[in-house]
Amino acid sequence: MELKRIVRYPILKPVKYHEWERSCVFNCAAVYDNGLVHMIYRATDTDDPDSIISSLGHAVSTDGINFFRMDKPVFTGQGQQEKAGCEDPRITKIGNEYFMVYVSYSGKYTLKWSDTKISMASTKDFIRWKRWGTILDEQDNKDAALFPEKIKGKYVLLHRRKPSIWIAYSDDFHNWKSHRTIMKPIPGTWESEKIGIAGPPHRTKNGWLLFYHGVDKKKVYRLGVVLLDLKNPEKVLVRQKEPILSPELSWELKGAVPNVVFSCGSIKMNGQYLVYYGGADKVIGAAGIPEKEIDQFK
Repeated sequence: MELKRIVRYPILKPVKYHEWERSCVFNCAAVYDNGLVHMIYRATDTDDPDSIISSLGHAVSTDGINFFRMDKPVFTGQGQQEKAGCEDPRITKIGNEYFMVYVSYSGKYTLKWSDTKISMASTKDFIRWKRWGTILDEQDNKDAALFPEKIKGKYVLLHRRKPSIWIAYSDDFHNWKSHRTIMKPIPGTWESEKIGIAGPPHRTKNGWLLFYHGVDKKKVYRLGVVLLDLKNPEKVLVRQKEPILSPELSWELKGAVPNVVFSCGSIKMNGQYLVYYGGADKVIGAAGIPEKEIDQFK
């Protein structure tokens, strides 16, 4: 099973006349609701790695490929923990509200240790946001997203304590307990160094469909796929050995960070799953797979 590129060109690029997104647009969350695809994407203002500020933009589409973007960021960093901005959003709709889990980044310590923490905000209209603050107060934690429904009466969060994918449970979004590893890197493979989720999981008849990324020793980022048990998401039912998407095109091989396809969100639309991904941390691409192929993944 593999993803096929919907188009062979980026569907979203930096805009030079928007200062806040003139350098890179990448790593986007996506939801499909009421006939519209909402994309919340990470944008940066400069190519200088020591002074980059990340903010989040909002783009809307009716077909999932051609997007209308807003001219101002929809979400920006606040406070010391977000001094360097907000990164890599992942959005889950629960009830009538959208919950965005993202990375708060305060900058770099002198020992080059990234201070990233998991934070959350919610909205009903992508304009007005409620900030929940840091929900997982652990340094260097990333790649987090909520399940779209409670399991055994608990909210469920996937996150990444390097180098593995973890799961945790909560009654209130603030206190996360019962942390357990559900997936680890596999030595000697395309995912040997570290792994992390690519976005919120999708409920299917066979289990929770979860796209994820893996990194090898050469720092090449690829996408993979697993199926988790519906009642016990700590149980991996199927884990495909081969990646489902690898960097191949010029804008996936060369950019701000070379050799990267990295996803933060996917949607189910018109009989297929669309996976949005950042190409070389510079632009956004789209790849898809028919729903009928996913139904055979078991």
